[in-house]
Amino acid sequence: MREHVEVATADEMRGLGRRLAADLRAGDLLVLSGPLGAGKTTLVQGIGEGLGVRGPVTSPTFVIARVHPSLRGGPALVHADAYRLGGVAEIDDLDLDSDAASSVTAVEWGEGLAEGLSEDRLEVSIELSGDRRTVRISGVGSRWAGVALAAA
Repeated sequence: MREHVEVATADEMRGLGRRLAADLRAGDLLVLSGPLGAGKTTLVQGIGEGLGVRGPVTSPTFVIARVHPSLRGGPALVHADAYRLGGVAEIDDLDLDSDAASSVTAVEWGEGLAEGLSEDRLEVSIELSGDRRTVRISGVGSRWAGVALAAA
């Protein structure tokens, strides 16, 4: 499964996150990549809104990871930032996999580091071109085989 969406504003990015949340369930992992300012946190804010978690969802750059519990009985959102991590061993130290079965886990800057957390994941790449963004969503593993995302 591979989808791409063009996004022009922060509101559109949050809307994409809300639509994407409709396809997410406990145990899902999202690995987000893209340059600084691309909209990774904004997308996760929309996912948090769609999942109905306690907020606000803000960048976890300085705390590395935050857990946002559900306000409506769904999965929690674990939002992590791997930007300052030095390697796979440091992501293992966060114990993100301990909450993985009961949460949706979104890891910013996780490319090359967080894939080992799950064989099934969504890889979300955000590319900047002027003031437009192209969001590419690729499903990896049997969980995403044949899934048509509501976000596309």
